Amino acid sequence: MTSRAPYASNPRGSRGRLLPEREDPARSPFQRDRDRVIHATAFRRLMHKTQVFVAHEGDHFRTRLTHSLEVAQIARSIARALGLDEDLTEAIALAHDLGHTPFGHAGERALDACMKDHGGFEHNAQTLRIVTRLERRYAAFDGLNLTWEALEGLIKHSGPLLDDKGRPLGKYAERGLPLAVRAFIREHDFALTSWPSAEAQVAALADDIAYNAHDIDDGLRAGLFNIIDLGDLPLAGPALNKALALGADMERERLIHETVRRVISAMINDVIARSRRNAEKFQPRTPDDPRAMNQPLIAFSPQMAEDMRVVQLFLRRNMYNHPRVLDAMERAGRILRDLFEAYMNKPELLPRNWREHALMHGESGFPRQVCDYLAGMTDRYALEQHHRLFDLDPLFR
Repeated sequence: MTSRAPYASNPRGSRGRLLPEREDPARSPFQRDRDRVIHATAFRRLMHKTQVFVAHEGDHFRTRLTHSLEVAQIARSIARALGLDEDLTEAIALAHDLGHTPFGHAGERALDACMKDHGGFEHNAQTLRIVTRLERRYAAFDGLNLTWEALEGLIKHSGPLLDDKGRPLGKYAERGLPLAVRAFIREHDFALTSWPSAEAQVAALADDIAYNAHDIDDGLRAGLFNIIDLGDLPLAGPALNKALALGADMERERLIHETVRRVISAMINDVIARSRRNAEKFQPRTPDDPRAMNQPLIAFSPQMAEDMRVVQLFLRRNMYNHPRVLDAMERAGRILRDLFEAYMNKPELLPRNWREHALMHGESGFPRQVCDYLAGMTDRYALEQHHRLFDLDPLFR
């Protein structure tokens, strides 16, 4: 069994929760975080939220729930190999997609456009709203009251949000930080100029590993490209050749699985090896040392990062921009645009509890209330509501 790394997060040293609670004698704070995510309503809804394909296209493609479970499994495996806290890693991995809309990124783009005059929409910020406000299960607080470390991992999912001069970084450089993040950090300090914990860094890379490998799997099963097309790709090509060496007469389903599992293993092994070398080089000795570094401690090797970039270009060209996918996503986006306009024009269409909550918590405005309601929908429920209000289904006409 791998010994605990000195830079692993220690549940006994947690910075606590926003609202102090009595400790559980049977579970660590990070175990409780994981359990609260699993029992959250938003987590169950991921079962019927699109990863790439809309629900009616088949039952065997990934959903946000299956993706989140796969990310958690990969993240926990890496954390165990590196001697990190597996429970914190798993909690962050399971929660990272809670804020996704129905219909995948098409739904996110549609809601962002609808909310352009009201603060916009971004799924990471929506995850923060869910775990701090929108889940209404506990008598003493809204949200899940997660530990500081779990919230940090969700807020800084892709790394630091601000540079040392307070300017937004990465995808936030042009538009600034999302409204939900700005509102939250006014009251709570999450050191947005630093990296998150090593566990959070593992969860982020596990997300990359999962969607790269499993989008190859789903794309092949959907017939958007052929397995022979993988032959010239880095990472996927060598994995295919190793799978073919097991037997030339292997049936297609087995060949796909044997290829994809080797793609996953190659990425996991690369992260573990590179991160161990980084730990040897930088010698982090406390859980805060990875946060203070000017680069991530947990990382792919430069060659693996380049190979993954090439695979992503292939998937973008052959899967994400495939006419069949684009057509379905455009129609899916239309559903959310139609529903947003309908609820804005006729608030009485919203369920009573949502209308009442808007009156009690009017600080974010009615458009945000509509946005929260739509973002929480599953694909299936959004389709049902659109059909009920408009007596047509734009996915099938």
